[in-house]
Amino acid sequence: MKRRTAVVRNQWSGFAGIIIAAHWTMMDCSTASAGDGVETAGDILQYAVPIAAAGLTAAHRDGEGALQLGKSIFVSVGVTYALKYAIDAPRPDQGGQSMPSGHTSFAFTGAEFMRKRYGWEYGVPAYAAASFVAYSRVEARRHHPRDVIAGAGIGILSSFIFTKPYRGWSLSIEGDTRSFGMRLSRQF
Repeated sequence: MKRRTAVVRNQWSGFAGIIIAAHWTMMDCSTASAGDGVETAGDILQYAVPIAAAGLTAAHRDGEGALQLGKSIFVSVGVTYALKYAIDAPRPDQGGQSMPSGHTSFAFTGAEFMRKRYGWEYGVPAYAAASFVAYSRVEARRHHPRDVIAGAGIGILSSFIFTKPYRGWSLSIEGDTRSFGMRLSRQF
């Protein structure tokens, strides 16, 4: 029980670190505009979400989950870049290969993996971070909304296909209007 509590605490500490780093990045006004801070935070979070997913597999000693995450990332990146070169749509900033967003597909691959493998208590903050990545790409004028929607769909679908729920200890939060509780359970 103590080890599981430490794992959950360390995981939330990691998310807190990601949020703090993103906040500091956005607050650094000495070198760029506010829009550049949003773009930089999105650039960081595109990697932070899958890295957090990999960290969860390590914390749970979940080799099967690590393989599932690897397959999901491989397919997501492969499909994303195949479509980028096949479609070669123009970007809002006049660049090319806009469709779909690679940043967004990578972030949503990690978010859906965490949600499906370990549950919504990990999925909610991961989806929030991945959504910020998508927002940052549109805000920075690197992608159109359709590009980030397509990227999110590719990332979610690749993880949904390859990821199975974790069969180990799980922590869930439950509540209604009169009560609140936490449940620690193990699936066999």
